[in-house]
Order: sequence, then C-alpha cells, then structure tokens
Amino acid sequence: MAKTSKKQIEVDERKVIEQLQKNCMENLDLFAKNCGFSRQKVWRIIKNLERNKIVWGYTGIIDTESLKKKHYMLLMKRNAQKINQKIVDILLSRDFEEVVSNLGINIETSSYTHGEYDWITTFLAPDIIHAKKFSELVKTTYPDTFQQIDLLETLFDIKRQNVINPNAKKIKEII
Repeated sequence: MAKTSKKQIEVDERKVIEQLQKNCMENLDLFAKNCGFSRQKVWRIIKNLERNKIVWGYTGIIDTESLKKKHYMLLMKRNAQKINQKIVDILLSRDFEEVVSNLGINIETSSYTHGEYDWITTFLAPDIIHAKKFSELVKTTYPDTFQQIDLLETLFDIKRQNVINPNAKKIKEII
C-alpha cells in the first residue's frame, strides 16, 4: 500500500472541509462522490479533522423569521485600560450566556478582532428592545471595558455560514 504524502493529505482534507461547509448533513455516499473519495476515506478524514479540533462542531442554519427572532451584531471598541482577570473569566465562562438566554437572546458568535472594533458578537433576539437590553447588559457586566458599543440589525442574509439563503430573491423586495 502506497504511503500518502503530507501534502496530499492536506489537499484531501481541504476537499472534505469544503464539502462540510457546503452541507455537513449530506448523505455520506453523495458527500464522498462529490469529493471523489470512498465513503470510508471521507469518514476517516472527518474523524481526523474532529480529533485534531480543525472541525469544532456542526450547526444548522435557521431561518430566523421562523423562530420569530431577528439577527443582530454588537460591535465593541475597548478602552485603553487592560482588561482585568475577572472580566476575562466572565468572557470565558458560560454563565453570561445563561443569563442572556433567560432574556431570549441566543449568542451565535463572539469574536475578539483586530480593526475598528475589538470584539464582535452576533446574536438572535426577539426584537430591537431585547437587543438593546442585551447591549445594556454587556455595558453593565463589563464596566470600564468598552468605550463604544454599536448595535446593528441584520435586515437580510444573502449568504450565511457559506450557504446561500434559499429565499435570496427576496432581497429585491428590500432594496
């Protein structure tokens, strides 16, 4: 049996990752066919990607309207002070997420960034009132941490998580 080079393994992994991003729930036989691999090879590559934490997990892309929720982004700009350890511990704990879920907020992403803003959080909320309450809660939970917090509401997703919105033509009604 021929040994596979490290470069070829990386190329194969990239093909599988691209397919995972398109549709991680696709039938494994069709998935393998789209990659040009056997079912067993795809399964082995996926398990390896999971074990090496290249793939963190899987998620469904939900139509927020069907949940009666809206999508928001919270853009946060830090002040010049160093963040104290207590604030870092709150950021890393799941406690804050539990508190906001009681408000009807579902945090999708929370990212430390480089650029105009230092932190960006995307989340779902029932309406703008709940989104503003969440914004205020961030200000009070992380006092003296952010000098500016901006709240944006997503009006329409054309593409999310690498998947084209099946209702993408609705954008014509909005614009």
